Amino acid sequence: MKKTALVLFTALLSTPALSADVVNIYSFRQPFLIQPILDDFTQQTGIKTNVVFAKKGLIERVKREGKHSKADLVLTSNFSALVQLEELGLTQSINSDIVNANVPSTFRDEQGQWIALTKRVRNVYSAKERVGALPTLSYEDLADPKYKGKLCTRPGKHPYNLGLVASMVAHHGEVKTKEWLEGVKSNLARKPQGNDRAQVKAVKEGLCDIALGNSYYFGKMLQDEQQKSWAEAVHINFPNQTNRGSHINVSGVVMTKYAKNPENALKLIEYMTDNKAQNMYASVNMEYPVKQGVALSDMVASWGKFKEDTLSLDEISKYRPVALKLIDEVKFDL
Repeated sequence: MKKTALVLFTALLSTPALSADVVNIYSFRQPFLIQPILDDFTQQTGIKTNVVFAKKGLIERVKREGKHSKADLVLTSNFSALVQLEELGLTQSINSDIVNANVPSTFRDEQGQWIALTKRVRNVYSAKERVGALPTLSYEDLADPKYKGKLCTRPGKHPYNLGLVASMVAHHGEVKTKEWLEGVKSNLARKPQGNDRAQVKAVKEGLCDIALGNSYYFGKMLQDEQQKSWAEAVHINFPNQTNRGSHINVSGVVMTKYAKNPENALKLIEYMTDNKAQNMYASVNMEYPVKQGVALSDMVASWGKFKEDTLSLDEISKYRPVALKLIDEVKFDL
């Protein structure tokens, strides 16, 4: 009996359900957005997940904790956070043939220090009644004097706009981008303020006619009874469809430098870049999968196909310091 009991006990310990395997995650994204994916991952692998969520301060926390940090992964809500984690030396290389096959090279770091998980577009929204759809609009057009007093946007130093300005530097150089920023500033209907949803609300209320905003906010507003009327008052336009394509930002993931469970963390990254998780993660966030061929949510698909800028995020990130300098020089946010 004792021998049988020992065998049964050993067998139970080796089953996935009772495995001590775990992945500890620091997440900028709210738990309800990722929990269904993590639950499915645990069901498939037996690896448990623990999530610490915060809108701010997670990067500082990882830095402060150093070697004692419990974080194996950090899930970010924007590209800037990925770059910041890498620049602070808080990441380690993600080496996986699976990830490399799932994620195009333009959406992962050349050294494997970060991986994109979902994409979103930096769209321009236009008032349906006063302007109509703008299918041939470009980001460059936002500096055209014909839009004087008609443009709304959040602050230029926000990561979403900073990435767009960096892409403009990459495509046009520093001098032309500064001229463009000056033109955009002169066209503002008000001082840069609020978030992306606030810009669409401002268009609806007639404070401006066009506004910059990320694509996924459009979907979220349509699902919010209090904000649905804002989204219904605008067209969602994809800039630069006649040339290089629309600017893309991303959410993503890094493996921390002092990850205690790197093998489990890698398994989760591989899982999150594959078909099922890509569809789930992108759909719940109203975003686009980074893996090609994964189906879009019905709502996102309804916005239509578009051409995206193929310049790699690695290349764009090189121009972030210049972009920040130019935003200061033209006093964009003042």
